[in-house]
Amino acid sequence: MAELLHMRGIDKRFGGVHALRGVDFSVGAAEVHALLGENGAGKSTLIKILAGVYAPDGGTIAFDGTEVRMRGPGHARDLGIATIYQEGSLYPDLSVLENLFMGDQPTTRVGTLDWSLMRRRAAEVFDRLGVHLPLTARAGSLSRAQTKLVEIGRALLRDARVIIMDEPTAALPSDDVDRLFAIVRDLRDAAVSVIYISHRLEETFAIADTVTVLRDGERIGTSPVGDVDHDQLIHMMVGRSLGQLYAHTPHPPGEELLEVRGLTRAGSFEDVSFTVRAGEIVAMAGLVGSGRSEVAQAIFGIDPHDEGEVLLQGEPLPSTPSRVVRAGVALLPEDRTRQGLVLPFPIRHNVTLPILGRVARAGTLLEREERRIADRFIETLHVRTPSSDMSTSKLSGGNQQKVVLAKWLAAAPKLLILDEPTQGVDVGAKTEIHALIDRLASDGIGVLLISSDLEEVLGMADRILVMHRGRIAETLPRGATAESVMRAATGVQAPAGGGEAHHVR
Repeated sequence: MAELLHMRGIDKRFGGVHALRGVDFSVGAAEVHALLGENGAGKSTLIKILAGVYAPDGGTIAFDGTEVRMRGPGHARDLGIATIYQEGSLYPDLSVLENLFMGDQPTTRVGTLDWSLMRRRAAEVFDRLGVHLPLTARAGSLSRAQTKLVEIGRALLRDARVIIMDEPTAALPSDDVDRLFAIVRDLRDAAVSVIYISHRLEETFAIADTVTVLRDGERIGTSPVGDVDHDQLIHMMVGRSLGQLYAHTPHPPGEELLEVRGLTRAGSFEDVSFTVRAGEIVAMAGLVGSGRSEVAQAIFGIDPHDEGEVLLQGEPLPSTPSRVVRAGVALLPEDRTRQGLVLPFPIRHNVTLPILGRVARAGTLLEREERRIADRFIETLHVRTPSSDMSTSKLSGGNQQKVVLAKWLAAAPKLLILDEPTQGVDVGAKTEIHALIDRLASDGIGVLLISSDLEEVLGMADRILVMHRGRIAETLPRGATAESVMRAATGVQAPAGGGEAHHVR
């Protein structure tokens, strides 16, 4: 495979932090190259150097056989290097068409914008991608999947030869992930190289040709994907094996904490009944759209339910979130940045949000007490930060997730509902979060774990509730197989006596 990009001996420091240490990284023409590593491994720094955001302190970059010195993001784009960041870069109040050509608008002979040419070129790119979006649509109204497609279209309009995709499938449903993968394969077939960054190892094996692993700012290794397996990659990333990811040690559960009876909400879920006992981890599995998160939101009082009841230690649970929290229930939401945190706030403010009454007197914040509580949880949960005064927005995804957990642990809950607790975090942070969940269960806290990660469900759960089309299709014990969970999640019953499998109605 011909080499298109070669970064040799890349070095970068930020003050006393040595972010990259002599990293070599190469991408072939028409290649999908996965770049893996924990948060803090140096992935973001490396791609920002390639994108012209940072200048390296040492090393060289060669593109298409010619050594280049990046003079900024515009220079990288002119070379044919486009970056699609996880948080997105569209202007929400502008149209799809305006976003596609932002900063690169063609003009007519008289100097006005050539809208006709823009519409024609946009239509050609969308046809190539199989995208059907109105060009007049406001970007802020698009789904996450549609936003990614617009950003890919913008890269192609600029004749990108390398597209960097940073966590492109974060929070995407499976159908949109499959569609994105098909587009990535089409890009490769059209001689566009893709640098693919993801915390989901299964995506590496599904889409990449080559994989490079960084750890602590150094390149640990590069290999064809077919020459490595999950356990080898995890060991390269964190120095631990796959078996150490799931720290749960089952033990006899205590008293019944939560009882859900016949919970129903029209159009979302129907006749959902289950229990969670003290010290028990009950996982709720199922495909996207099966009603898992909707059930959690109804239990927590975010959304109303039409029928049924929810009991905590035998008493009806209140119907508003603030009263539910006071009763002893906490919810870690699926979208931590929008629902779990106030990102501009310092860490200490986020940690103490649910317990403001304990850190304020007569409307005045007791900063010393707030810092004491925040610092205790920062130490307990190993949040990587120089201070509790640091803005939460500056933390990595895994550390932000730990702050959400700290916030709720500060409220001393009896029952903890965790909706996708390790989504978008690296393997190392995932291991720490799993160990924390196990420790909480050992301390007698009941845990309702909602997860799309099948390995997480199988590794952490004492019981598994599998949802299908808004109902609990099956309850499975610890030790259930991935096949049995997926069979129930997709509505296919196990064949009896060797007969054909059939769908649950």
